[in-house]
Amino acid sequence: MLKGFKEFILRGNVVDLAVAVVIGGAFGKIVSAMVEDLVTPLIGAFGGTPDFSNIYFTINNSKFMIGDFINQLISFLIIAAVIYFAIVMPMNKINERMKKGEKVDPTEKTCGECLSLIPVKAKRCKFCTSVVK
Repeated sequence: MLKGFKEFILRGNVVDLAVAVVIGGAFGKIVSAMVEDLVTPLIGAFGGTPDFSNIYFTINNSKFMIGDFINQLISFLIIAAVIYFAIVMPMNKINERMKKGEKVDPTEKTCGECLSLIPVKAKRCKFCTSVVK
């Protein structure tokens, strides 16, 4: 049981995912700080409210902190924009270019007798032993 767990943990994709989560969390904190310390005051300089985190409204003595929600919404939009423009768009362009210039040399061919896939350089089918051209 522990051997299987060890193999699972040491797989490349699990480690990559763990690194991505840690980096993503750190990036999220950087963006949140940027929004709270730079973007919100900049918007506030034009709108008159330099700190959105103190914006709230009250209904029946219940305080609704809408300013923090605004800060988080701005953070989300900035993160989404960075991911889209820095990762998604370039990957789409790369995939598009790969599809246009797609020249894949086949490594396998189909046997005329049994329709099995065999290596291109094979002279006989490994399944039915017929001679292939």
